[in-house]
Amino acid sequence: MGVNDRFWRGRRVLVTGHTGFKGSWLSLWLQEMGARVAGFALPPPTRPSLYESARVGEGMESHMGDLRDLEALTAVVRHFRPEVIFHLAAQPLVRRSYQEPVETYTTNVIGTVHLLEAVRRCETVQAVVNVTSDKCYHNREWEWGYRESDPMGGADPYSSSKGCAELVTDAWRHSYFSSGPWLASARAGNVIGGGDWAEDRLIPDLLTAFARGEAAPIRNPRAVRPWQHVLEPLAGYLLLAERLVHDGAAVADGWNFGPADEEARPVGWIADRLAELWGEGAHWQSQGGDHPHEATWLKLDSSRARLRLGWSPRWGLEEALRRVVEWHRAHADGADLRAVTLEQIHAYRQIGGGEAR
Repeated sequence: MGVNDRFWRGRRVLVTGHTGFKGSWLSLWLQEMGARVAGFALPPPTRPSLYESARVGEGMESHMGDLRDLEALTAVVRHFRPEVIFHLAAQPLVRRSYQEPVETYTTNVIGTVHLLEAVRRCETVQAVVNVTSDKCYHNREWEWGYRESDPMGGADPYSSSKGCAELVTDAWRHSYFSSGPWLASARAGNVIGGGDWAEDRLIPDLLTAFARGEAAPIRNPRAVRPWQHVLEPLAGYLLLAERLVHDGAAVADGWNFGPADEEARPVGWIADRLAELWGEGAHWQSQGGDHPHEATWLKLDSSRARLRLGWSPRWGLEEALRRVVEWHRAHADGADLRAVTLEQIHAYRQIGGGEAR
């Protein structure tokens, strides 16, 4: 089952975190389908950024603000009167959460409370998709994928904050939204794609070092992660929102959107393959020393989304890595990155990622 352009054409959609990596990809996809898009976020978190490089703001109404400012957020929601909301705004980095735990919890937990309270004050909203993380689960370091019914947890401030955001979502769903608007959460693994320059993330760190001809430092080459291109979970979020509007309570729940089991690879394997794709001079080295705790094994079981939503991954890991290198080569060559990004969205959809017009 593919994303339905007709559903989104002309629909009013608010994206929180639209200046971030995922939010920029999602905003461009929605623009391409003809949605009327607005965003609420802090200024782009990196320089360069996908938001600025691909001129994402040209096709949408953009509001700069902080989730922790309830009045400002509510004013934007009531002014724009969205029908669908995707909540992506967050403090997204594990290592930063150790340094800034208060910011992490107030943004990821209280920020979610603020959004849901703003929704309660806007009668036009039909569906909300709260995007959390695969790290919301209590991690037992086992080889099986986590299912939606597994308990929330988190051994670091970031993971814990995402588990808390899930609990907030469930509480508001039962307390305030039992008869609509319909509220669901979406959990994905490590996403990769062009335009990600976030600090302390594997792919940006590798590509930056490769471009400079330097050895990329890798903290934990044996850590296994469920890698997928950013368009994979975004397709899931879009499908989920469509189904929330059509089916309501039947799908108002938590959902996993992760890659196939064979795409869960060690960090060192990813670094090797990306170096091969980049070409001459690309190399990496293991970085010793003490580092804050991060899970070494984390996978999702997404069979429920496959069976009930008709969602499935379309690009394997090899294709995803190839597309990342293609995008960053285009950036280095001074190409029109809005056009490059939209072309990749079109290519993804053409092979079955979902183009129903």
